Parts: sequence; C-alpha cells; structure tokens
Amino acid sequence: MNPCNFHTHSKYCDGRGELREYVEYALSLGFSALGFSSHAPVPFENRFALKQEDFGTYCNEVRQLQQEYKDRITLRLGLEIDYIPHILDDFSHLVPHLDYFIGSVHLVGNPNEAPDNLWFIDGSKREVYDEGLQRVFKGDIHKAVNAFFSQTNAMIDNTKPTIIGHFNKVVMHNAGRYFSEDDQWFKNLVAETIDHIAASGAICEINTRGIYKKRHDDFYPSREILKYMKTQHIPVVVSTDAHDPENLDTFCGAYEFLEDIGYKDVVTSI
Repeated sequence: MNPCNFHTHSKYCDGRGELREYVEYALSLGFSALGFSSHAPVPFENRFALKQEDFGTYCNEVRQLQQEYKDRITLRLGLEIDYIPHILDDFSHLVPHLDYFIGSVHLVGNPNEAPDNLWFIDGSKREVYDEGLQRVFKGDIHKAVNAFFSQTNAMIDNTKPTIIGHFNKVVMHNAGRYFSEDDQWFKNLVAETIDHIAASGAICEINTRGIYKKRHDDFYPSREILKYMKTQHIPVVVSTDAHDPENLDTFCGAYEFLEDIGYKDVVTSI
C-alpha cells in the first residue's frame, strides 16, 4: 500500500517546518501523496491557527509546489477546520479554495452558556481539559461528552467534510478518570456518530498522534471502534497529524492493524 498523509501542520500554524521540507521528506519515504492541512483561521486571538492575512500566501505556496512536484508526488491543498457553533460553523468562504478539508472539534461549547465559553479538549496539558470541564460544564462529564459528540455530528451534517478528524479525541485527557470507553452511554454516542459518518460518505481518519506523543495508548478512533466501522464499510485514511516533517511516517502500526482485521476501505488518495 502506497503511504500517504493528509493531516499535517507546518510553520503556517502550530507546526514546524517549511512546506518544501514536508514534500522532500515525503519523497524520501516513498510517499505517493501528501496533503497540507493547516488549522483554518478562527475569529479570535490564538496561537494555533493560520492567520487570516497569511491564508492567500499559504494557498499560493501549496499551488506552486503542486506544479513544481507534479511528476513526483501528488500534493493537495487543505485545511483542518474547527467547527465551533456560532463562531465558526459555516465553511463556505474557505472550501472553494481547497482540494479537501478535515472537519474537527477541539473546542466544545455548552448550548446553555455563552458561545465563546469553550472547553478545549486537546493540547498537551491535562489540567486545561479539567479546568474547562468545570468552567463550561460544571464538572458534568456526561453533559460535556454529549456536547462534544453533538457538535461533531452537526459538523458532519452541516459542513460535509472530506475527512472527519479524530472524532473520539475527547478520550485523550480523560485517561480513564471520568468515564470508561466501555460505558454503554459512551458506546451509544460513538455509534450515533458513526451513523452520521456513514450517511455523509466522508472519509474517517485513523489518527496516530496520541500514541507517538505518549498521550494516549490507542488510535483515534480506537481499535475496537475501527472493528465496528469495518462492518459499516466506512472509508478510512491513516494520518499522523504531523507537526514536524519527521512525524510524517509515525503510523504506529495502523496499516498492519487494518490488514490484520481485513479492513478493505482504506483510502490512499483524495
């Protein structure tokens, strides 16, 4: 199977490295395709997203590299776009510029709170997850996780992403403390989201970043979830969520696992 990676972050957002460095490293690995997916601009101060004023420069650089390397590797222009109700929930101004986009949820809102009062479920610091759970949801993990999956389902239905990003990443900083992934209420939420993915026809990524960053011991989504997704014939793409060129091939056994369980719907080009 030809390796590829469509989830990457460079100097344009919270990653490291020039776009050309990613291309050259991908070529050295024998990649057939590479996608650039900087975090899309968001309308508030932050340290992780592409700046609005750099969007045109980013697009132009990717398009130039596409032409330069067209006979050696397939390059795709994309974004990872955060779905945030009432803040960033309409992607129509971004999508026409792109070859594809990843739809993700990193910031979760409580429908009963102000739209900008958000629970950050990602990042390197578990205490940020815990603080947001208390501040936004008064510590009610059931309500918080329900909101995460409800927001994910709305993103899938309303924006039609090419790829669904790490759709169970809410488990990372939970680390088995507030709930178990074996809890029936959690499994029901996962199954509901899989129904939305199946109906959308979107590709679901298998994200390995939690493993190689030692923040989680499984893929997003997990091996058990992937076994169920196989029965629903949901197409998947393996991604490393690379924030450095050297992360491009940290697949952590994902391709081998897919082969072991007989997963046939594996995407290597978009």
